[in-house]
Amino acid sequence: MKLQQLRYIWEVVRHDLNVSATAQSLYTSQPGISKQIRLLEDELGIEIFSRSGKHLTQITPAGEQIVAAAAEILGKAEGIKRIAQEFSNQKTGSLSIATTHTQARYSLPKIISGFISHYPDVSLHMHQGTPSQIAKMAAEGAVDFAIATECLEEFTDLLVMPCFRWNRCVIVQKHHPFSLLTKLTLQQLAEQPLVTYVPGITGRAKLDNAFHQQGLEPKIIFTAADADVIKTYVRLGMGVGIIANIAFDERTDNDLVKIDVSDLFEDSITKLAFRRGTFLRGFMYEFIESYAPHLTKRVIKEVIELYGKPEMDSYFANLTLPSY
Repeated sequence: MKLQQLRYIWEVVRHDLNVSATAQSLYTSQPGISKQIRLLEDELGIEIFSRSGKHLTQITPAGEQIVAAAAEILGKAEGIKRIAQEFSNQKTGSLSIATTHTQARYSLPKIISGFISHYPDVSLHMHQGTPSQIAKMAAEGAVDFAIATECLEEFTDLLVMPCFRWNRCVIVQKHHPFSLLTKLTLQQLAEQPLVTYVPGITGRAKLDNAFHQQGLEPKIIFTAADADVIKTYVRLGMGVGIIANIAFDERTDNDLVKIDVSDLFEDSITKLAFRRGTFLRGFMYEFIESYAPHLTKRVIKEVIELYGKPEMDSYFANLTLPSY
């Protein structure tokens, strides 16, 4: 049994049993992958995949368990490499992050700029997606860290830590009647055409819950995953925008009026997650602490020790999070 064979079956599953796509992603040949999978199956005496002709159709019950074990072994092998790198050269390596547009555009630029300045020989890769896509990437080991507000807790293989609290603001054109107000009610907002985030992203559920708890049905006429797109359509006069506070830039959005509505909605919490068992290199600890200063190396190690225990919830409850 070879590590390469385990990598092949894991990557084939990640690519929805498409051997051709797997070969392209691994820069190897399709026949080579198929041959190695067959050799592994012959050695084990079972089929990992069911087939129709030359095509893989599904994972067998035995294959499900073998693929899960392969993922664990590959993760440990990657950990061994990182341990060696940490002792051979602490300032080189790579760091991959999956996050949403809001975090990539507004909360991360200064952090990443400072990190690259401090670690010029660390290759940093950012992947954007929906919270569920981001969580899946981290759970599968495709990225080191996932940063999002939703979905991370849905994957039991992820260790999830709170970074900061944030709330919302309303944005309107300067001639809009709301532009003269400093306080708004949910009733006033419900009477307006609203432009905000799509469901399942950037705390949208808490926005909907606030209206529903008051028996109100908001007139949401346009949704987007990107705060910049929301601002564009507010500028066009389509309606009243509701975005994350951190997504309003005083310099570039000075043609709009911002109204704080954090008293109307429950805070959301942005979190950082990584796969359980991941060996964190020194620069990874530093990245986390630069993004969330309360998450020091000591705290992270304590959280790892408490993972899955009832005390973990109370531990997080005692952490003081920054608010935006």
